[in-house]
Amino acid sequence: MTPAGWAALFAGLLSATNLASQAIALRRLRRPLQRSVLLDTLPPVTIVRPVRGIEAFSRETAISGLELDYPSYSTIFCVADAQDPIVPLVEELIGIYGADKVRLIIGDVAVSANPKLNNCVRGWEEATTDWVILADSNVLMPKDYIKRMLAAWQPATGLVCSTPAGSRPQSFGAEVECAFLNAFQARWQYVGEALGLGFAQGKSMLWNKPFLDALGGIAALGAEIAEDAAATKLVRGAGKHVHLVGQPFEQPLGPRRLADAVQRQFRWARLRRVTFLPFFMLELISAPLLPAVLAAFGAPALGLPFWLGPLLVLLLWYVGDIVLSASVGWFLNWRTPLAMLVRDIAFPGVWAYAFVGGEVSWRGNAMKIRTDGANELNDTTPTLSTANSKISD
Repeated sequence: MTPAGWAALFAGLLSATNLASQAIALRRLRRPLQRSVLLDTLPPVTIVRPVRGIEAFSRETAISGLELDYPSYSTIFCVADAQDPIVPLVEELIGIYGADKVRLIIGDVAVSANPKLNNCVRGWEEATTDWVILADSNVLMPKDYIKRMLAAWQPATGLVCSTPAGSRPQSFGAEVECAFLNAFQARWQYVGEALGLGFAQGKSMLWNKPFLDALGGIAALGAEIAEDAAATKLVRGAGKHVHLVGQPFEQPLGPRRLADAVQRQFRWARLRRVTFLPFFMLELISAPLLPAVLAAFGAPALGLPFWLGPLLVLLLWYVGDIVLSASVGWFLNWRTPLAMLVRDIAFPGVWAYAFVGGEVSWRGNAMKIRTDGANELNDTTPTLSTANSKISD
């Protein structure tokens, strides 16, 4: 076979693999979950929400977690600084919903270099229920939020999570972020879980408190620079599995600059590179740039003009992403194909930067990720400059 023929073959194989992943994700997302034994008892649940600063949807997301359809739950908001502008809002909600349902804890505990994790420690310690949900401040919780988390818990489960489903973008940059979060990242996480390789996601994490406490408690999640990476390794080390909710919960985005959306991808890519390198290496072939280039080189072997090969690859790729998104209710508009194209043009650079760059931006603040080896990952000396950054993203 000629080099052009091999190029066409590999382009076809990569495109077929991507199409299969979209089909697997669609099947998993539309598959009814087995009824968990926990739903027969509806145990008391504590929601711990670290908060910092005012975001576009702070009031709505906070209230969404206080009006859930669940008989026995309470929420603990955790804030590191008493002068934080989010404090008056939380105090207002305590006055509306009652101190028995809503609490505010001020002050963090430095168990790691991760400010969000440090902000959760006191809330975790104050929780008296066996079931605790750690939820980011920008998660929009539907009425059945707790029930859907519990429904995913099975006998072999060690942790239930939800990826964020980007919604309500109010700028093109936010639409590009939706393209990253939904049909790309969420899709591959559901594919991984369907194949028995579930990865934790820090947006919403349902823990059995006695289980995690027996393994070192919440401080054990500081073993990695990202708490979800530490959670994945801890759960797998205990012989358990990470499972995902049937459908991910929304993260409303509002207006976001394209540069900020890409900077977030730099940070997350760097974290994945230093925590799960073998899987991160494969991410490059999960984007369409490589098969598109191969298709351009291989098109003449099939009697096609060189430009038609990449066009067919992108068409197949984006039709699959759009069908998946439409089928599960993820954000779509007429600019979505363009947002996906921008995503896929940016991604190879993001992937490459993860190997050469250590400093990224976190909400406009410098963040140095100097974790190239296991010894540094376990070093609790702060490596982040996050003096004014929000802790959920």
